[in-house]
Amino acid sequence: MKSSSDYIVAAYIWPSCHNDPMGEEVLWPEKTGEWEIIKKGNPRFEGHYQPKVPLWGYELDDDPKVMEKWINAAIDNGINTFIFDWYWFNNGPFLEGCLNDGFLKAPNNKKMNFYVMWADHDVARNYWNVHRYKDDNSRLWNGNIDWPNWKIIVKRIIGQYFSQSNYLKFDGKPIFSIYSIENLIKTFGSVEETKKGLDYFSKEAKTAGFPGVHFQVIASGEPREELADQISTLGINSVTQYNWGSPIREDYVQWGEEAWERIGKWDKLLNVPFFPNASISYDDSPRFPDKGPHDLVHFNKTPTSFAAYLQRAKTYCDTHPDQPKLITIYAMNEWVEGAYLLPDMEYGYDYLNAVRDVMLEGKYERYTK
Repeated sequence: MKSSSDYIVAAYIWPSCHNDPMGEEVLWPEKTGEWEIIKKGNPRFEGHYQPKVPLWGYELDDDPKVMEKWINAAIDNGINTFIFDWYWFNNGPFLEGCLNDGFLKAPNNKKMNFYVMWADHDVARNYWNVHRYKDDNSRLWNGNIDWPNWKIIVKRIIGQYFSQSNYLKFDGKPIFSIYSIENLIKTFGSVEETKKGLDYFSKEAKTAGFPGVHFQVIASGEPREELADQISTLGINSVTQYNWGSPIREDYVQWGEEAWERIGKWDKLLNVPFFPNASISYDDSPRFPDKGPHDLVHFNKTPTSFAAYLQRAKTYCDTHPDQPKLITIYAMNEWVEGAYLLPDMEYGYDYLNAVRDVMLEGKYERYTK
């Protein structure tokens, strides 16, 4: 059995459960962030577990004591990296408190590596608070920005995060993940101008003493030649997923099998490393009152099923010896989308234990021989 140090097990952090001034103003006035929405989840069919109830209570993710507990739970169970969703809307940061005030001020944060994923997606008014905005799906924020904001972001990311000793790097290059390559290109207007934007980031990183930036993008949906060409032209260094993506299936196993077919296609199509993802579930019904059983993952959704796919991701890493052994997990705390390793009132610590069983104790390896 290989030790867990051979693998980079990285869980996404969705940083919405704290009071952000901009969030309080336009989304969550109760000053607890998206807990306000999570608590209003309601079952849509018999046996549907809603609302999701955290075993540790409705803790705020910008509290360093809370993050200290998360870090210990992660490390104890084989997760050694956090990927923080990071936002920039209306010419400024959004939901940075989780990372800046929670994680970076936690006394044990150096035990855990981290990097950021710029979540440059658009947001409709009713997407993050349907109770407030009802049917108003007009645009609240655009994910794309402009050159002046890009320069501010580059300076901020390098100064606040790349400079941290536990920021994850490949070959000395800090990783900067980008959620939407489409909105990235929209920011600059063309693929050619986008390349100039990324080159500017690399140049600024080199000025700060790094050998460059490892640019990572998030793939979703069916593998596409157009995206592969953009990745090549832009000099993107790697690709992974946020989650297994569409189409969402009621049966977790069907969702996983179809996702792994797409992972295989991505792996063959790309000329850069593709890092596998292990997804826990998908149930964003608290955000969407009209969603029913066909829109959510709920059959065969168990910690054991998740462990089987995490083992598949681990085996994938073993069969790709020329690339880092990075596995992304959806997610540490996506309560509002039903994907979280943190303990709840349904499974307790079983999802954390599933990661330990696979990554630290090798309990599933005999099934891959």
